Amino acid sequence: MNTAARRISFSAGGGQQQEVVRGERGGSVATAEKAARLRMGGAGEARARVYIAAENRLLREALSRMLMKRGDIDVVGLNSAGPFRVEGLIEERADILLLTSRGSLAEDIFVIRQVRLTASTVRILLVGMTEDDGDFFQYVRAGIRGYLPRDASAEDVLAAMQAVQAGEAVCPGSLCALLFRFFEREATSVHSATIHPRLGLTRREQQIVPLIAQGLTNKEIANQFCLSEQTVKNHLYRMKHKVGAGDRFGIVHLCRTQGFLV
Repeated sequence: MNTAARRISFSAGGGQQQEVVRGERGGSVATAEKAARLRMGGAGEARARVYIAAENRLLREALSRMLMKRGDIDVVGLNSAGPFRVEGLIEERADILLLTSRGSLAEDIFVIRQVRLTASTVRILLVGMTEDDGDFFQYVRAGIRGYLPRDASAEDVLAAMQAVQAGEAVCPGSLCALLFRFFEREATSVHSATIHPRLGLTRREQQIVPLIAQGLTNKEIANQFCLSEQTVKNHLYRMKHKVGAGDRFGIVHLCRTQGFLV
């Protein structure tokens, strides 16, 4: 089990055996504790309806027990291992999706985009399993509202859940600093490439030219703009054809010799 699972399981311990969830495929959670809390919920009190999607069963149930101990949170569904069912979010009228990484960036992005397209009001809090800054940028670009690292504690999850429910965005301070630096670079790069319109390059392609000149790799360029490496490759392919260059450095050479790159 990974670190996140261990820390959350230990912090959320103490749950009784009868709290085991039934009907995981469809997503409804039925426990005595939940029923009691629903009866006791105050009128007019905003209670977050949380849907948990985690492939690891122990982690799913630990998160569920932990959150159901809160008086202002209802765990309304669980998604079991296997394909993610976005229908469960809609059926259970969830406010928040607590999503743990499935171990693949592509799979995570697919799930996030599914939710954004079909249940756009649901806010997504992702517990990531990677330290890659580029992956974080792509999660943000896909539409998450909050991000926690894989070693997040139970207290971190609860605090993030409350912040997301209140309409705030959540991420560790180090990643917040990365976002600020990204937007700073984005603003600077707009002015760093002055390329004549007749080359036919788009604004994004113009921004990429000086980064190629600096010797950045496709992955480093992708991280600059919260793109995938494949998207950068597609940009470079089109740029080469537009300016008649044989390779990436031919693009830079042409822009310089024509006086279009300042």
